[in-house]
Amino acid sequence: MERTESTQDTTAFNMPDWMQIQFADQKREFNKRPTKIGRRSLSRSISQSSTDSYSSAASYTDSSDDETSPRDKQQKNSKGSSDFCVKNIKQAEFGRREIEIAEQEMPALMALRKRAQGEKPLAGAKIVGCTHITAQTAVLIETLGALGAQCRWAACNIYSTLNEVAAALAENGVAVFSWKGESEDDFWWCIDRCVNVEGWQPNMILDDGGDLTHWIYKKYPNMFKKIKGIVEESVTGVHRLYQLSKAGKLCVPAMNVNDSVTKQKFDNLYCCRESILDGLKRTTDMMFGGKQVVVCGYGEVGKGCCAALKAMGSIVYVTEIDPICALQACMDGFRLVKLNEVIRQVDIVITCTGNKNVVTREHLDRMKNGCIVCNMGHSNTEIDVASLRTPELTWERVRSQVDHVIWPDGKRMVLLAEGRLLNLSCSTVPTFVLSITATTQALALIELYNAPEGRYKQDVYLLPKKMDEYVASLHLPTFDAHLTELSDEQAKYLGLNKNGPFKPNYYRY
Repeated sequence: MERTESTQDTTAFNMPDWMQIQFADQKREFNKRPTKIGRRSLSRSISQSSTDSYSSAASYTDSSDDETSPRDKQQKNSKGSSDFCVKNIKQAEFGRREIEIAEQEMPALMALRKRAQGEKPLAGAKIVGCTHITAQTAVLIETLGALGAQCRWAACNIYSTLNEVAAALAENGVAVFSWKGESEDDFWWCIDRCVNVEGWQPNMILDDGGDLTHWIYKKYPNMFKKIKGIVEESVTGVHRLYQLSKAGKLCVPAMNVNDSVTKQKFDNLYCCRESILDGLKRTTDMMFGGKQVVVCGYGEVGKGCCAALKAMGSIVYVTEIDPICALQACMDGFRLVKLNEVIRQVDIVITCTGNKNVVTREHLDRMKNGCIVCNMGHSNTEIDVASLRTPELTWERVRSQVDHVIWPDGKRMVLLAEGRLLNLSCSTVPTFVLSITATTQALALIELYNAPEGRYKQDVYLLPKKMDEYVASLHLPTFDAHLTELSDEQAKYLGLNKNGPFKPNYYRY
């Protein structure tokens, strides 16, 4: 993807007072963990998380509830507001427990909330968001509220919403429109309800995948006259922004969070390295040792998936279009192949490219009986699932998010989450890693919202390097980590400011 290198200049970025924190002070503050959750409630949340309705692994149909569509229900929170649409507002108490547990693993975001809420750098901001709605995202949304913003929110994935968390947000006054297991029509209806509301117009967008941005461009283009900027965190959404920019149709500044170091290296790599195994285990109960796996794409997500599977004893193949990423895969000990070469023999196919039609119907027809197919990229376009909805193939729901697709000769393919994002649809992701991404998103929103006119043009920008380093430094005290400080002489020798940034914009971590 071509980057707009002219946007790399960070000299205009001035760190506000609330970011001027000495590293030694951070540790003292981070050690003050929230104490609102007693031992009893914490143990209950952990021990029952696999069976209660508020588990992320619960059936997306929520069989414990009635099957009435949330759109047909009349619900109000305890304050009498009905400006939301969730599965069941009565689940709010369970959701609040989930959020409180997440807060303990998101120290940087909680520190940001505490340090900046006095200044309220987002006062007057009206943020419309479209992301996964999980306990971790709820901490971000409530942090944005604490910093002065008004928020309206929808989900970027029809399967990843935690119903109890959505209920807790609604109970707390957030206009949230989302539930697990939405139809395609519900998905766009929820986005529209966030955007199209009388007497309220967004001036900031936080997107994950570009669907919200696309909807506003398509239905309400005049809204962009008052929108100050877009913050996008996914490969898919960033690609769409660059397409708009190249075509001259991007009419507001946009911040590419996905390619920030703190997002790429931590969320994409370390998060997927842990969550790929969790998602596969919860859905299939399979053993990884000795299994043959092909991972399509060796970007940061692919690297994380490959490392995890290799460590579990799997035989891992990689497909890749980029010779640099391909060489990295070879040097890491993986066999580089074309998908056609191994499709008949592999036990698992994992896509993580951000592309479309990576696994086609031809590939699916040639897979062996029992092959597991899943996607770790943001979009559901990587696997050609639509080609499987034909009369000659039978779909059999085995468990939540697990389908057997049966061919006329009896061959079965195991499809997870209908080709949508595996980890957030079928399991959970590490909260601490999401703290890094969420803090990056919050700072990007603050920067775009408060930037003086003229600092950012109608283009796609990367996060200023100083902000990336600030996000990283906020998380170090969790590990009792101690940064080495440059002496004046060393800083002069390297031509650096003692307080950073420490790497040039072209540096690749």
